[in-house]
Amino acid sequence: MYVRLRSVKTVEMGDPTPPMGRSHHTAVEYDLCAMHARTGTDVRAAAELLRAGDVVAIPTETVYGLAADAFNAEAVLKIFTTKQRPSFDPLIVHIGRMDDVARLAKELPPGAQGLMEAFWPGPLTLVLPKRPEVPDIVTSGLDTVGVRMPAHPMALALLNQLEFPLAAPSANPFGYVSPTTAQHVADQLGDRIPYILDGGACNVGVESTIIGWETGGWKLYRPGGVPVEAIESILGRTVFAPLSFGEEQGVRAKAPGMLESHYAPRKPVHVGSIDALLPAHNGKRIGVISFSTPYPVYRCEVLSPAGDLDQAAQKLFAALRALDVSDCDIILAERFPDEGLGRAISDRLKRAAVKR
Repeated sequence: MYVRLRSVKTVEMGDPTPPMGRSHHTAVEYDLCAMHARTGTDVRAAAELLRAGDVVAIPTETVYGLAADAFNAEAVLKIFTTKQRPSFDPLIVHIGRMDDVARLAKELPPGAQGLMEAFWPGPLTLVLPKRPEVPDIVTSGLDTVGVRMPAHPMALALLNQLEFPLAAPSANPFGYVSPTTAQHVADQLGDRIPYILDGGACNVGVESTIIGWETGGWKLYRPGGVPVEAIESILGRTVFAPLSFGEEQGVRAKAPGMLESHYAPRKPVHVGSIDALLPAHNGKRIGVISFSTPYPVYRCEVLSPAGDLDQAAQKLFAALRALDVSDCDIILAERFPDEGLGRAISDRLKRAAVKR
């Protein structure tokens, strides 16, 4: 069943507990439509659905996103209900032109312009002070907003047809493995959304790197498609990771992908030395995710026989999905080099392995 939002009424209530200071009670009415998502390459049709306040799955170079008009709070709410995403997890807003950032951010911190010129369009998200026009539902009540310009020709063609930017997290049920093909989206959200814009397989394959300006310096919130080393070479300074974050520590996530458990298949995942992990799982049908070495197990997904981290990142989520839908009992993943996109791969595997 495809769920179409009919109306939303929001009432603010004082709440001294959460850091955002206020809670919102939302009354939502839905129409249920018996339909399955169409998949195609019609950018104009996708644009019309988005103008009508609907959600559309769109391709980017990182992963497929579930998009809605970033200035339409009712449309953005559909993202949260469709994904079953918690309201405390903010969204990234996607733009099609460099000057569109001025519609979202009230100012640019030192170095931001240089980063935009170096990496946009591309897999880098900047967390910036937001303008009041950006709805709180997009930012989870934070006074900052994550912004990026995707480097996918179909996504850019869509954005440049629209009069508004697009809020778009990954197009999958919250917490599950991110989709890197249109079929991945159809398999999981096909009965919940009207249209999937098919732009082929994502050529980066992991989400964007996210950085934000804090206390006089840039901080890394999530490793991703742009290596930290490349960012530091533009800034001429080190980018530090926050010491702690996450709801479980009483500190609000400032960007997507910061929760302890994320990007997770349904089967258990263990990360470490494959040779050391294997003896503990004798008698099980073992699936392995390996960088470049084939292992003699029930099923082995080698991400890059040539040892190329870019290729490994592009294949990571597809490999996790393949093992998750197979008849393997357990997934073992080896550690990846702590450099370049190896950091992003390790981050995703670490979060996938957290017990739920």
